[in-house]
Amino acid sequence: MSTLELPEAMAALRPKLGAYVEKIERAAPYGAALLSAQSAMQIRVDNREEQVSELAPTAGTVLTAFDGNTVRERSVNGFDPKAVTSGLDELLGGASFTAGRPVDPGPERKGDFVTPMQVPPASLTTAEKLERCRELHRRLKDRDPRIVNARVSYTEMGEHKVFCNRAADLAQHLQRVRLFVFLMVSGGDGVQYDWAQKSARGGWEMLTFSDAELQRVVDQALALLTAERIDPGEYSVVAAPGVAGTICHESFGHGVETDMFLKERARAVEYVGRRVGSDLVHIWDDPSLPGSLGGYFFDDEGMLAAPTHIVDAGIFRQGITDMYSATALRLPRTPNGRRQDFSRKAYARMTATFFGPGKSTFDELVGGVDHGIYLQKWDSGMEDPQGWGIQVTCHYGREIRGGRVTDRVFSPIAMTGFVPDVLQSISAVGNDLQIDSGTCGKGHKEYVSNSAGGPHLLLKARLG
Repeated sequence: MSTLELPEAMAALRPKLGAYVEKIERAAPYGAALLSAQSAMQIRVDNREEQVSELAPTAGTVLTAFDGNTVRERSVNGFDPKAVTSGLDELLGGASFTAGRPVDPGPERKGDFVTPMQVPPASLTTAEKLERCRELHRRLKDRDPRIVNARVSYTEMGEHKVFCNRAADLAQHLQRVRLFVFLMVSGGDGVQYDWAQKSARGGWEMLTFSDAELQRVVDQALALLTAERIDPGEYSVVAAPGVAGTICHESFGHGVETDMFLKERARAVEYVGRRVGSDLVHIWDDPSLPGSLGGYFFDDEGMLAAPTHIVDAGIFRQGITDMYSATALRLPRTPNGRRQDFSRKAYARMTATFFGPGKSTFDELVGGVDHGIYLQKWDSGMEDPQGWGIQVTCHYGREIRGGRVTDRVFSPIAMTGFVPDVLQSISAVGNDLQIDSGTCGKGHKEYVSNSAGGPHLLLKARLG
């Protein structure tokens, strides 16, 4: 396993964190310190231009004091000990802490963790990364004369974090990578497009596209040139893993982030311990899932990554928590306290949220449908946590007729429904499991990397 190498200033400050925590806890029942440094770069190559850009890095320290009622924090730019000590004095100066609910620092835990990689991005020069993107672009752009433009986008995101409270001394290096191919084609009366991506918590070894995968993007884009609009109505639906993941993300991701329970903005609070899906439905959130873009070794509040079984055989068991919401609601802590960066507060956030696999093959799922739709690729999703309605917009789907997927394509397709109705209609679950990745906001802000997915699902849904 690779050895963790922290940025020099972060490594120098780490041994002092225990003393900072002790000083906080002379005034408050609970204290913690987080060091966080983030960096990112992007490369884009298309038919007209090439761009290489570095995103603005962030680096800073978060000092936390919590009395069980109120969380008080002070964030400090960088890792200078004098600035952090000054920030600590400002945090505690004049603060009045009351005796609230007990705050559990968790079990004793220590460890340094590093994302396993065969080809770390740091082992390649920017020129080498650019050339890899150029080579992929060359493989894609001339596959058909109807291609108008082909684009390859690469993003790498690196994070170093250190967390300390009286029970924990943890550090991690997270490396996230994403390679995105986008294709635009022209024909008949219009222009259409399709895309594919590879993303992971890992290195360049996770980003390989085969010729068959690239050709599939071309074929799908061309098929959309003759796509039809679907007649609105209720359909038997086979949802592809990415579509299943979007259903999962919107219904039992955002809807069960328990800070929303405190704000009385989530109808899911009424369903704890109740049936919300068929017996076949299992939903997990798991930051420890190997390679998932949204995962990590510990969250920003020092909880070690572990799976949370949100829905168990159709019963809503528990939501996902941050420290404050878990304490206020007297709920078990889950490892879901996440910050966009050191300057933002921690919220209960999804990581890798997915339907658990079942026993049916894809052919069995499709074979049970006389007339329906295979929702093949998702585009976006929206949720209404208070009403618990969801909408999943799909880039395209294909007709199922007589137990077979036909060449008849529909685009775009919107799926809508009330969450329990959608999940209780699930009558078969595939034996596969695929995870998609992206970026998720809390409302219109607080962006973090996340993952979602599942197996193929057979359900009923209203499409339009």
